[in-house]
Amino acid sequence: MLSQRSWKRKLRMAGIAVGALALTVCTSVPLAYGHGYSTGPISRAKNCQEGNVTNCGQIQWEPQSVEGPKGFPQSGPADGKLCSAGLGQFAELDDQRGGTWPATQLQGGQGFTFTWHLTAPHSTTDFKYYMTKQGWDPTQPLTRAALDLNPFLTVTMNGTRPPYDVAHPGTIPSGRTGRHMILAVWTIADTGNAFYQCSDVTF
Repeated sequence: MLSQRSWKRKLRMAGIAVGALALTVCTSVPLAYGHGYSTGPISRAKNCQEGNVTNCGQIQWEPQSVEGPKGFPQSGPADGKLCSAGLGQFAELDDQRGGTWPATQLQGGQGFTFTWHLTAPHSTTDFKYYMTKQGWDPTQPLTRAALDLNPFLTVTMNGTRPPYDVAHPGTIPSGRTGRHMILAVWTIADTGNAFYQCSDVTF
């Protein structure tokens, strides 16, 4: 039979073990602070969150977290991983799924308001919008070669913080038919990162 001192020692050791386990869990689970996603045209991340697309993996819970290195197109995520910002946990966003992603109907040369919802606004350099070239291969993951690397819309922020709901009036590029993609890039001023959002559109 254990003495009172032995019991106290065992209880103290058990408390230390539980505390250590709690500390390990708290420090080893990544926290999603999330930051924003494009809503118009609706992005793949938002489509996953809304349940418009199935088998999305983790992105369905974190549409705001598609964050990768800034500097696109000179740097940033690798080709083929632009929609996921190079994050393996969001790789489903890079899968073209045989052209079955929901697509927003657009008309070239017409005005359109591009929108985002931000869960944590940041000091911002700019928002830039790129579109695929006519003749790109929609069966392959998105690459720089598939995009017109001259953004068709740039919204310069000079370090200011945008509102939680962002609206950018612009004009849809002409000369496209069929299925295309828009890559929207929100570049943060005071970190080394940017947020990447891919939207499927059709003309």
